[in-house]
Amino acid sequence: MTKPVLISFKLCPYVQRSVINLLEKNVDYDIKYIDLANKPDWFLKISPFGKVPVLQVGDDVIFESAVINEYLDETSAPALHPKDPIQKAKHRSWTEFASALLVDQYGWTMAKEKSDSDKKRDELLSKFKILEAALPSPSDNTLFFAGSKMHLVDTAFAPFFMRLQFLADHKPELYLLKDFPKIRKWSETLLSLPSVKNSVLPEVPKEYLEFIKAHHSWMGGIL
Repeated sequence: MTKPVLISFKLCPYVQRSVINLLEKNVDYDIKYIDLANKPDWFLKISPFGKVPVLQVGDDVIFESAVINEYLDETSAPALHPKDPIQKAKHRSWTEFASALLVDQYGWTMAKEKSDSDKKRDELLSKFKILEAALPSPSDNTLFFAGSKMHLVDTAFAPFFMRLQFLADHKPELYLLKDFPKIRKWSETLLSLPSVKNSVLPEVPKEYLEFIKAHHSWMGGIL
């Protein structure tokens, strides 16, 4: 396979999904970082939505993280999607659920008023109840979405869990998983993986908190 080039913004959780996938598969790749607040012209020419991630494979361009990850899964071993069509479809459905969590997480951290931030937190907790019920029981002190093996759907949730942990490491009262033992075990399992640990640059935890503060949100005021 032609050496792919991933276009990234350092703090983007959707890019991080693709990086985890590439690392899990030991794919040799290059990565280019851009500033989304000052998008270069060459990037706007290849990204129809003006968003990251974008994957360049030779002269071809692929955009949207779910599509990029499915392409990588079809072209690089080991396969991280189930073979069974119904199970694969279910994993794709839960990947969309992960995206909804990221949207709520962004709303939670960016809300200007405490009441709005609390509302988004409650929406997250409601989704956690649904997710907790959908997870299997842990085995051997580890837990992935489908039990004991990592799949592509796990790469979709890992960036969300990492950002929860960034907040909790700085302010423990912001940790939302204490009442959800299976989700907590799943988060701990994913965050312990080398592919997840190495999917962001070392400065990202600090810059994530600074990003929240810079937007003058309610949460930024308590961090």
